[in-house]
Amino acid sequence: MEKPDLQLLYFTYRPKDIYPDVAIALYLLATVVLIVQIVRQKAQFWLYILPATAFAEALGYVFRELCVRKTTFTLYVLMTLFLLLPPNAMALVNYKTVGKIIEQSPTRSRSFFLRSRFVNWFYFTSDILSIALQGAGGGLMTSRTNREHGKKIVLVGLAIQLFFFACFLVTSFYVWAKSSYSVAMSSSDSSPLWAKRKVLFTVVATTVLLYLRSIYRIIEFADGYGGAIYSAEWAFYAFDTLIIYLAFIVYMAVPLGSHFVRAKTMPIEGAEEAAPLQFPMEPKNY
Repeated sequence: MEKPDLQLLYFTYRPKDIYPDVAIALYLLATVVLIVQIVRQKAQFWLYILPATAFAEALGYVFRELCVRKTTFTLYVLMTLFLLLPPNAMALVNYKTVGKIIEQSPTRSRSFFLRSRFVNWFYFTSDILSIALQGAGGGLMTSRTNREHGKKIVLVGLAIQLFFFACFLVTSFYVWAKSSYSVAMSSSDSSPLWAKRKVLFTVVATTVLLYLRSIYRIIEFADGYGGAIYSAEWAFYAFDTLIIYLAFIVYMAVPLGSHFVRAKTMPIEGAEEAAPLQFPMEPKNY
C-alpha cells in the first residue's frame, strides 16, 4: 500500500523552505537585540519574557523548516504549538506594564478594575486560559478524528483572547488619558508626559497587532482545515509572521526597560550612584 504524502496531508500545499530560514534569522536577531537592551538598561526581570518569546518563535520556524524538509507528526505538532502559543506571552508583558504604571503612580483609583493587582490578575488569568485552550485545541487538531473538536476549542480560546484584548485596550487608553498616571522617565525623555506616551504607545500598538493576528487566526480556523485561508502560505507569513515581527520591532524601537529598571541594590565601593527614577512631584494637567 502506498504511503500517504504527509506534507500534503498536514499542510494541504507544498510549503517553501526559504521562508522559515528568513523568519529564524529575524527572530533570533530580535532575541539578541532585546537581551542586549534589557541588560544595558538594567531592566526588571519580567521583561525577559520578550526575548524568550522571540526565541520560542524562532524555534517554531526551526520546526517548520524541519517539517518542510521531512514531514512527521511530531514535527508538525511542535511547529503548530510553537507558532500558535508564544505570541500570547507578549500580551502578558503589556498587562504587566500597565499594572506597573498603575502601581507606581501616586494616584489610587476607587474603581477595583483600575487597581494594579486586579489588572495583573484579571488579564493574566484570561491569557493563561486562552493559552491553555489554544494549546489543547492545537494538539487535538493534529489528529484526524479530533480535528473538528480541536478547531472549536482553539476558536473559543481565540475569542476569549479578543474579548480581553478589547477590554485591555480600553484600560490602556484610560490610563493614557489620565494625567495623574505617570511613568518613570529615562535619560532621553523630555517630560513625564512624553515618557508615558512612549510606553503606552508601545503597549497599544503591540496589542493592536496581536489583535489583528488573532482575527486572522480565527478566520483561518473558522475557514477549516484545507480551506482557502488555511491553504494560503502567503496569508500565514503576512498575517502571523510579519505582524508578530512588527510587534517586536515596536518593542525594540521603543524599549520598555529604561522605564522599569531594577531596584537599586547595595552600593559597590568606587561605583557611581545610579540616577533616581524621575516622577512628577504631583499630578499635573498637560
